[in-house]
Amino acid sequence: MTRPKKSGRTTAASPRKSAAEAAEKGTPKTAKKSTAKKSRAKKTAKKTAKKKTARRASKKAVRKGPPQPPTDESPEERRERASRIVARLKRHYPAADCALIFNDSGYELLVATILAAQCTDARVNTVTPALHEAFPTPAALAAATQEQVEAIVRPTGFFREKAKNLRGMAAALVERHGGEVPQSLDALVALPGVGRKTAHVVLGTAYGQPTGVVVDTHVKRISTLLGLVGAPDPVRIERELNALLPPGEWIMYSHRIIHHGRSVCIARRPQCRECPLLDLCPRIGLPPLEEA
Repeated sequence: MTRPKKSGRTTAASPRKSAAEAAEKGTPKTAKKSTAKKSRAKKTAKKTAKKKTARRASKKAVRKGPPQPPTDESPEERRERASRIVARLKRHYPAADCALIFNDSGYELLVATILAAQCTDARVNTVTPALHEAFPTPAALAAATQEQVEAIVRPTGFFREKAKNLRGMAAALVERHGGEVPQSLDALVALPGVGRKTAHVVLGTAYGQPTGVVVDTHVKRISTLLGLVGAPDPVRIERELNALLPPGEWIMYSHRIIHHGRSVCIARRPQCRECPLLDLCPRIGLPPLEEA
C-alpha cells in the first residue's frame, strides 16, 4: 500500500492562531510604548484624584471656618465705606425695583419668586400671567393637578419640582393661613419651596418689611468684589450685610446691586472702568485693572 504523495503546499494557519502568535511575538518597541502609556495614564489619574480631593477639602474648610476678613480696614472704616457705596447706588439707580411683575399681591410675588429659582426674571414674567389666569387664588392652585401646573411652568426649568412646591405652598396657605400670605419670616420659610431669600423678597417688596438683605447671585458676587463680606455662603453673607447696613437700606440695597450687576458689573465682563463704584471697590478676586 503506497502513501499518497505530499503536495508542495503548506497548510495555512488558522486566523485565530496567527493573530494570537503575532500578539505574543509583538515587537519590543511596541510593547514598551504600550507599557509606558499605561504607566503615564495611571500617574495622571492619581494626580487628578489628589487634586480633586484637595479641592474638596479646601472647600469644606472654607465653609466650616470662620468668615475671612475681606479687606484690611477696620469694621468702622468698612461701615463708612459701605455707607458711601449705598449713597452712590442711590444716585445711580434711584428707581430700582423688583424685576418680577406682580399686581400688588404678596401671593403673586411669592409664586413668581419660587419660579425665579435658576431662571431669569424676564422668563418668569412670561409665564406668570397664564398661571394666575388659570389658578387665580391659592385654593385654585392647591386644587390643580401636578400635570396642569407643570404644563404652564415648564419654560422656567426644574418644572416638576417647582410645580410640586407651588401646589404645596398653595395648600399650606389654605390650610394654615386662610389663603393669605403670612407676614412673618418664620411662617413664610415654613411653606414648601420657600427659603430665606424668597421670604425676604416677599416681605420687603410686597409688604415693605425689611427682614434681611436678599442675597442672590448678584448680591453675593458684587458684595464680595466690593470687599463688604468675606463669608462664602448666602446665609452668612446675609448676616454680615445685615450687620453692616442699616435696616432701612436692606431692601433697596439688593434691588440696586441686582440692577448694577445686570448693567455694569456683569459677571463675565465687568465694566470696571465705567463703574460708578470703582474708587470704592477693591475688586476682590479680580486681576489688576491694567491687566483686566
